[in-house]
Amino acid sequence: MPTLVATYVRPLRKRRRMTRIVASTKSSPPDSPSTSTSATNPDEKDVKRDGPDGQTTLLRRLWKVAAPYWYSDDKVPARWQLAAVFALTLGTTGISFGNDKFNVAKIDKDQQQFTKQLLYYLGAFAGGIPFFVLRDYARDTLALRWRSWMTRYYMERYLKNQTFYKIQSQSIIDNPDQRIVDDLSSFTGTALSFSLILFNAAVDLISFSNILYGIYPPLFVILLVYSIGGTAISVFLGKGLVTLNFLQEKKEADFRYGLVRVRENAESIAFYGGEENEIQLLLQYFRSAFENFTQLLISSRNLDFFTSGYRYLIQILPAAVVAPMYFSGKIEFGVINQSVSAFNHILGDFSLIVYQFQAISAFSAVIDRLGEFDDILDRSSKLVSEPSEKIQLVYHSVSSHVLESNGSMPKDKHKRLLDIENLTVQTPSKATLVRDLKLVVNEMDHLLVTGPSGSGKTSLVRAMAGLWSTGRGKITFYVKDGENPPEVRTTSDVKGEHERAVNRNARGIFFLPQRPYMVLGTLRQQLLYPTWAEDTITNPNSAEPTGPLPFLTRVPKAGNLSEKQIKPTTDELIQVLEDVRLDYILSRVGSLDSMCEWSSVLSLGEQQRLAFARLLLSKPKLVLLDESTSALDEANETHLYQRIGAAGITYISIGHRRSLFDHHNRVLHISTTDPSDTRRNWHLDSINHNTV
Repeated sequence: MPTLVATYVRPLRKRRRMTRIVASTKSSPPDSPSTSTSATNPDEKDVKRDGPDGQTTLLRRLWKVAAPYWYSDDKVPARWQLAAVFALTLGTTGISFGNDKFNVAKIDKDQQQFTKQLLYYLGAFAGGIPFFVLRDYARDTLALRWRSWMTRYYMERYLKNQTFYKIQSQSIIDNPDQRIVDDLSSFTGTALSFSLILFNAAVDLISFSNILYGIYPPLFVILLVYSIGGTAISVFLGKGLVTLNFLQEKKEADFRYGLVRVRENAESIAFYGGEENEIQLLLQYFRSAFENFTQLLISSRNLDFFTSGYRYLIQILPAAVVAPMYFSGKIEFGVINQSVSAFNHILGDFSLIVYQFQAISAFSAVIDRLGEFDDILDRSSKLVSEPSEKIQLVYHSVSSHVLESNGSMPKDKHKRLLDIENLTVQTPSKATLVRDLKLVVNEMDHLLVTGPSGSGKTSLVRAMAGLWSTGRGKITFYVKDGENPPEVRTTSDVKGEHERAVNRNARGIFFLPQRPYMVLGTLRQQLLYPTWAEDTITNPNSAEPTGPLPFLTRVPKAGNLSEKQIKPTTDELIQVLEDVRLDYILSRVGSLDSMCEWSSVLSLGEQQRLAFARLLLSKPKLVLLDESTSALDEANETHLYQRIGAAGITYISIGHRRSLFDHHNRVLHISTTDPSDTRRNWHLDSINHNTV
């Protein structure tokens, strides 16, 4: 029977190919790693990986990445399945040991003994097949379960607190999509395989060391010295493989991302006639991956020279040492076979690093990439709570029970929607864009923000949306009680008014960017995004997760669904398409449940009208529009502003077009700043439409 060492070598070999292109979601720009710690200085990374500090970091990251699952809510079934895998592994090791042990029976021309031994071997072979098959199946299903849990775990952390936005906008790390898809899959499968190899090696070593030591103790000592020396040489020859494997993953991901960019911007590239430029750029990325892979092959070749010689040089040694004892009559012929078998088993156990060094180096690169990603996610979550000079964004919930002595709602609190106090917006390099802005927006105060390009208009909207926190000051949104989910943390409680930490799903506030986001899904899901997106994916009637992997079913938190607006009916969805003059889309695509690549099927103007349809369905109190009608003609622009005005929605718009003045009653003009000028760079005016 084959031993586990031989069985597991095949799955652990590198499966990487230069032409491997994996379809994935959009990743970081290819040039982003230049500002990232992942590849800023490859030489520095070499030092960190090759030295003791690098090994300590690697072990810390291995524990940090691997441990959470085994202490998670899925730990009970996972641990039971792991125990079953180890039990089956123990069974296969016992079968292999039994075969090797009984092979040395004193046959010596005894046909009956030979037949008995042959039947025993065939019986063990037939009985062992289920153990080997079930062991591999249990290992692979456990790896899949582990990967599934880790995928959700990392995706939740990646999307929490807008970490994905920070990583993308600041180029903090390269290709997070590859780390979630490829590296997690490789990590779970390889980690389990290595664990079983180590377990098998320990059992194997205990089983066969006693046999070999009993036959000839000096042979055991020779084996020990040989394996330790071989391991040290392998580590020396292959120390650069970890870094090369790490860089190869990054460079292949950059090349793949370049191809994804061509697909996403096919029309623009075709209009520009930029095919030659794209070919040159893609070949540059491929050439970088090719050159690194060439170095990887050279290092692997040098290591293979040693490992091949190491593997075959020692094969003849046990027979040569034990043979004189056979010729002198001290041992039977079967003992020679037994000593060779035991020697090879123990050699394989002691030489795991030698035989598996390339697989170990590839696995180390995966650990490095996941550990680096994990550290970034932890750092991002800590930065959210760290006190520093930042723009403070809060939701101020005004209770409907707060009444004046005459029983009426205070007029100013009833109308106020937004309050900006002493707001200074800065770039990450501390260049001031907006200085000391003070602004109050009440109901139906339709505000237009204007100014030259680069003055900070879009940055102001980003600050209002919580995407930009560099600067100082306070932005307060006023919403009524019940419009924030109950899990929003209360930071103060004064006379029935609750100042709460920002919650991205709070109703009453809506943001419309210049280029709307088109989700992957049906036309119905496009319209329901983001207010009812959760309802279209999960079953709101399900109280508990269902299925073989319950952690993959995201159940809405208690209280969220009851406070959401009632989901629009099909008739209401069709009506809103008519309201934004997109009803012809249905005849083009077939139905609300048709699926398309919407960012390609719809023009930018159609995407902007679809975004307004989302807005009308959500019925917020306040909406911020960042050049949201830039791709529309004036007639459609006027129509959409009239629709949201008639719906009682207060809006703040950013734009350059003169026609926008007709739809607003106040204008905030922001001018560019001189670094030496400390005065405010904005002024606020009212628009009198009778004279405009």
